[in-house]
Amino acid sequence: MRYHVTVSGREWVVEVGGGRVIVDGTPWEAHLAGIPGTPLSHLLLGGDSWTIAAQVLDGAGRWALGLAGERYEVEVVDERARQIQDLTGRRPAHDGGGVLRAPMPGLVVRVEVEAGQHVAAGAGLVVVEAMKMENELRAGRPARVAAVHVQAGQTVEKGAPLVTLESVEPSG
Repeated sequence: MRYHVTVSGREWVVEVGGGRVIVDGTPWEAHLAGIPGTPLSHLLLGGDSWTIAAQVLDGAGRWALGLAGERYEVEVVDERARQIQDLTGRRPAHDGGGVLRAPMPGLVVRVEVEAGQHVAAGAGLVVVEAMKMENELRAGRPARVAAVHVQAGQTVEKGAPLVTLESVEPSG
């Protein structure tokens, strides 16, 4: 199966099948397995080992991935949907707003923003410790912090609202 994967404004063409992936023409041996009882998956990619936390975001094919203490917003579109988008000229619009939710249960270590603050894409918002690892959750796009729902020292469950962001771009 062929996918178009966008991370931080950069797009890759990814083909998946038969225990390997091809990323922009480069083949990699790959194995992905969920870790039972957790929101985590274990990925072996080209001999490297990664633990990944995945959270579904609003909008089809949108995910927040936690990897090596960083948070990445990812959009995945399969080949058929991409062809339809190309033919119709319609691509989903993402305004940068929305609620950032805890990707897993944990302890809020730091809140790095306050309501009313403008943040750039990639700016740190909240640090959550889970399974003895600190995960800094970052803004996927430029936005304004509409509300902060947590404070340092608070425990949160998976899916708990952490920060609400509003778009800073004029709506069309």
